Amino acid sequence: MKTVLITGANKSIGFETARQLLQLGYYVYLGSRDLTKGQQAVDQLQADGLTQVEPIVIDVDDPHSVQSARDELGQKTTVLDVLVNNAGISGSITAGPLATDLGEFRQVLDTNFFGVIQVTQAFADLLHQSPEPRIVNVTSGLGSLTRQSDPSWVYYGITPAAYVASKAALNAYTIALANHLRDTPFKVNAVDPGYTATDFNHHSGPGTVPDAAARVVKAATLGPDGPTGQFYSDDNAPDTGISPW
Repeated sequence: MKTVLITGANKSIGFETARQLLQLGYYVYLGSRDLTKGQQAVDQLQADGLTQVEPIVIDVDDPHSVQSARDELGQKTTVLDVLVNNAGISGSITAGPLATDLGEFRQVLDTNFFGVIQVTQAFADLLHQSPEPRIVNVTSGLGSLTRQSDPSWVYYGITPAAYVASKAALNAYTIALANHLRDTPFKVNAVDPGYTATDFNHHSGPGTVPDAAARVVKAATLGPDGPTGQFYSDDNAPDTGISPW
């Protein structure tokens, strides 16, 4: 049975990703900053008959929490097959690059960028034990520098500065990580789940949570011939699903 750790999985896209991977036979470590919320999510899944799941407390902003989660998982398994870096925050949606407080930039980058690096490095040794390790970095179409520079793009001019910067940086890290691991069985990809109706955007998006999670699951379950170092985004590239960076 393959194992997967999903950060920020107690609700929304992360929770649905857990559900879909459970349905595919994965054992899920459901990451949550709060144990009560994580356990409630697990209870809900188990009530639906999806029993191969347990909560893991992990706050991606906190090095001690990340290390504690790594130590706990290491006592449960010697192999991690999939890491889904899903946890993220938006910061201010309306403040532009001149109005966004520097502290907000740091806060959003701490979660969306440095948090991913911190978690990936902490669990890399367990991933290396898998014959087919997969890393999925949940990004945003807004992180595409190419699309952000195109006045004809449907989302051109939508510039929540801290969020855009954090996802562009995450995309850059994804490229570097995939390149570094290119001669190994790892598949490392960035996935834009699309403009989805969640708490994240006050349920303003047109996409559904199941569809968004399915995009993440697709990258998490790539076979040995699957691509690495890609930026998947149906929003950015509806024809091919491969977004420009």
